[in-house]
Amino acid sequence: MIRRWVQGKRAGLAATFRGRPGVEVFQQRRTDNLFQAAATTVALIYHMTVYKLRKGERSPIASLLMTMMRSIVMVGVFMVLYLVLGVRRSPLGGNFIVYIMTGIFMFMTHLQAMGAVMGAEGPTSALMKHTPMNPAIAIAASALAALYQQVIASIVLLLLVHTFIEPVVIDRPYACLGMLILAWFSGCCVGMVFRALRPWSPRAIGIISQLYRRMNMFTSGKMFVANTLPGFMLQMFDWNPLFHIIDQTRGYAFLNYSPHNSNLMYPIYVSLALAMIGLMGDFVTRNKVSLSWSAGR
Repeated sequence: MIRRWVQGKRAGLAATFRGRPGVEVFQQRRTDNLFQAAATTVALIYHMTVYKLRKGERSPIASLLMTMMRSIVMVGVFMVLYLVLGVRRSPLGGNFIVYIMTGIFMFMTHLQAMGAVMGAEGPTSALMKHTPMNPAIAIAASALAALYQQVIASIVLLLLVHTFIEPVVIDRPYACLGMLILAWFSGCCVGMVFRALRPWSPRAIGIISQLYRRMNMFTSGKMFVANTLPGFMLQMFDWNPLFHIIDQTRGYAFLNYSPHNSNLMYPIYVSLALAMIGLMGDFVTRNKVSLSWSAGR
């Protein structure tokens, strides 16, 4: 009964303002066919991606520079750490900087994608009040913005190293790019699970997500070679999909390295399983969540 009353009021207001130039009340954007609907969705994702890139900084260039600075700082910290430990060359016999970057790039891409998906606008956001907008578009835009930043930052850093420090030699660069996309996809899937759980307990999920980030500093395998691990230590790391991604990336980047303690299909299967769990959990959460949940927090 209430729904019929609201619909009647809307119809009355629309009839009142109909015919006035420049006034559209409760007019929804209609699409004639599937292709037009797909084009509208793609356009919305594009504009939301640009909005995400410009949201934190004044321009996309400034946002890209900040992403590059984070990667440069991470690479510099690990180079200093290796020099302090007395490691001056790559354990794999190739470029020392490539050995570091294959771990840092995958690590940063995975965590940035996870954070972007977790921080995407939810069903109670003000942006969702606009009719064409929905949470799926916000999630896709946030994930694509993170991928764009990481891919461009990685390419620029590799070009700078190749030009000013030493020649960078990568055995199979396209396969390494595919592993970067896999690291991004796995991060998005983990972020979907955290996103679905966060409205139920924001503080607990925030602590768990921070713990996951800290654990990946050691369990991702970016600081050591997986083939050198003994069996009893391998069990501490092989549960992590990022560990397998980084080790497989080094197998593609270095000619004389063949990964034996990692599997390419494991992170794919785990990511798909997490994606299904995250999508189902997000569907349940969207149907239950309301603004009153966070009113007292």
